[in-house]
Amino acid sequence: MDQASIAEAVKQICQEKGISFESVIETIEAALAAAYRKDFGEKNQNIKVDFDIETGQIKVADIKTVVEDVPEEELLKIEAEEEKRAEEKEGKKIEKKAEEPMSQESAEDEEEKKRFNPKTEIQISEAKKIKKTADLGEEIVTDLTVPGEFGRMAAQTAKQVITQKLRETEREVLYDEFKKREGEIIVGVVQRHEGRLVLVDLGRLTALLPPEEQIESEGYAPGSHIKVYIISVTATTKGPEIIVSRSHPEIVKKLFALEIPEIANGVVVIKGIAREAGSRSKVAVWTDQENIDPIGSCIGQRGARIQTIISELKGEKVDIIKYSENPAEFIGNALSPAKIIKIELNEETKTATAVVNENQLSLAIGRAGQNVRLAARLSGWEIDVVAGNETEVGEQTEETKTEDQVDENNETTNKDTEQSEKKEEKPAEEKKVKKEKKEKKKKETKEKTKKTE
Repeated sequence: MDQASIAEAVKQICQEKGISFESVIETIEAALAAAYRKDFGEKNQNIKVDFDIETGQIKVADIKTVVEDVPEEELLKIEAEEEKRAEEKEGKKIEKKAEEPMSQESAEDEEEKKRFNPKTEIQISEAKKIKKTADLGEEIVTDLTVPGEFGRMAAQTAKQVITQKLRETEREVLYDEFKKREGEIIVGVVQRHEGRLVLVDLGRLTALLPPEEQIESEGYAPGSHIKVYIISVTATTKGPEIIVSRSHPEIVKKLFALEIPEIANGVVVIKGIAREAGSRSKVAVWTDQENIDPIGSCIGQRGARIQTIISELKGEKVDIIKYSENPAEFIGNALSPAKIIKIELNEETKTATAVVNENQLSLAIGRAGQNVRLAARLSGWEIDVVAGNETEVGEQTEETKTEDQVDENNETTNKDTEQSEKKEEKPAEEKKVKKEKKEKKKKETKEKTKKTE
């Protein structure tokens, strides 16, 4: 294979694995350095390889940093420790004592170790033998010869290291990619079942859908497309482990944001979600804009928006509740579709008693207590639902009317009676006046008759 083909193969690997070209070159150089160190290197060499992919040329060098001179005694100690480490690597078992607080001498030794490392550092006196103008902190590069056999002997080692490094790089890239998507919804394809565990194909990775994150009423047939919520992404030796969910309450929130523009742009805010996955959810919404109906925005024209969400949740019922700062009002809304007559609150115990008509009691409680349970979870209050007498409650509501209103009614009644009495008095007075006039005329006629006689 010529150099152009090698370069092309490396570029293809980069595209397939989604990793950078520079990263692959660094991996190849690290592999070649490991192979050279194994077959031709010496104990205290810091080998670096420069590989030119276009020409195929390899340059090998020993790179060390110049440090101050170290006393000979310290050098002997360091050599002894290096030999001890080498023996341990060869498999010689050395008994280790239980861990104890580090003594002052061992602390000093540790400090000395940190100060001088013969593999990566060189004393200034030795450096000046190689380069007369050497100075502290400078790197001394010593070129090493590349044996003719290096290509064949290093091939297998280099292949193994390259394969391993590429896998590690690919895992890191995938981990970073999906870690950023933690807490998002992603579309996947059901791959297969392993016991109760469902494996979901996300394209470049396979996610795990555990039994506790599944919905009992849903069937996960292989090949079917489902939207899942990414709970966590963990790095493991075999690559990133992704745990997804279908029952998490956040999946409802994300679906609302996907389907409803007012929620996506923050005009309508979701204040809380209470969910029993696969059965029913209650979502509290709120807006500070008077000209926008938060519930209507979520339902959409003829229920188009909410129906899309319900179909994504495989028929799960969704109640949209209007949020309120007033706890009594909010609890009343949360208990919908039941009509609440009255709510009594106990701030100390944070309990609420909701009074409903007898015919609304089962609706307020819900099947197996589901409605009141979700309302309690949504509002954060412990709720008791009791039946009240409609007549008594009606009387209580009548009593809540102000006395002024009652007085006004009484005044109007009195005015009406007075007016009717006045109307009745008027014809009686008129008759009396007419009668008196008649009698007066009669008297006058009688007197005239007497005079004429």
